[in-house]
Amino acid sequence: MSRIDKRQYDQMRPLKFTRNINKYAEGSVFIETGDTKVIVTATVEDKVPLFLRGQNQGWITGEYSMLPRATEIRNVRDSTRGRIGGRTLEIQRFIGRALRSVVDLKNLGERTLWIDCDVIQADGGTRTASITGAFIAMVDALNSLYTKGILEKIPVYDFIAATSVGIVDNQIMLDLCFQEDSRAQVDMNVVMTGRGNIVEVQGTGEQSPFTREELDKMLTLAEHGIQKIIQIQKEELGEIGNMISGGFSVKQG
Repeated sequence: MSRIDKRQYDQMRPLKFTRNINKYAEGSVFIETGDTKVIVTATVEDKVPLFLRGQNQGWITGEYSMLPRATEIRNVRDSTRGRIGGRTLEIQRFIGRALRSVVDLKNLGERTLWIDCDVIQADGGTRTASITGAFIAMVDALNSLYTKGILEKIPVYDFIAATSVGIVDNQIMLDLCFQEDSRAQVDMNVVMTGRGNIVEVQGTGEQSPFTREELDKMLTLAEHGIQKIIQIQKEELGEIGNMISGGFSVKQG
C-alpha cells in the first residue's frame, strides 16, 4: 500500500547523518530522517551526579528541546513557561536510559556525558531520531577520550537505534511521519540493539486496544527497520564503529 509520502508500509524514511557539526562539543551530529531534523551534541564533564560520587562510575544523561517553530504551529519555549513540560522530561529520560543500556559505565570513570538533542524540524519520530543520532554523537565523544589516551577503549558494547511503528487505517506501518502518527490507531516507539535485544517499548492503543499478534508483528517490523538504521550507523562510523567492545554483530538478512 502507498502512504502519504509514497513509501511502502515497511519502508523507512531516508536517513542521513552529518557529523562534527559543532566545533566545541566532543561529539556532534545532525540527523535527518525524512523531514524530521535534530541536532545532537555530546559533552564530556569530569564529574558525576552526587549519588554516584566516589563509586568510580560514569553517567549519561539526555536533554531534549524543540525550537518553537519546529512544528507547523509555534510552540512556547519551556523557558518562557518557567518549567519543563512533562513530555520533555519523559523524552529526556527515554534518551538517557537508551544510551546507558549499551555503555560500560564503570569503564567510563567518574565522568558525565551530556547528550543535548535539539529538534529544529519535527515531522514525527523526534524522540527516536534523537536516540539514533545520539548514539553517533556519544561514540564520537568517547572516541575523542580514547584518542587522547584518557580511556583505554571505547566503553560501548553494542550499537543502539530506535524507530516508530504503528497501525494506521488498519495497516501496520514502519517509521510514522506526523500525519500518520496523528491519526494512528496504535502508536509505538521501539529501541533495540545491534544484537536484536529490546531496550524499551513504548506502545499505546490511541484509538482502540491491539492484540498480542499485532504486537508481535509490530515488533518484527520495528526490528527490521532498526537493523537497517544500525547498518547505516556502522557505515557512518567506519573504523571507530569496529572498535566498539564486542565488535559489530548486527543481524543479517
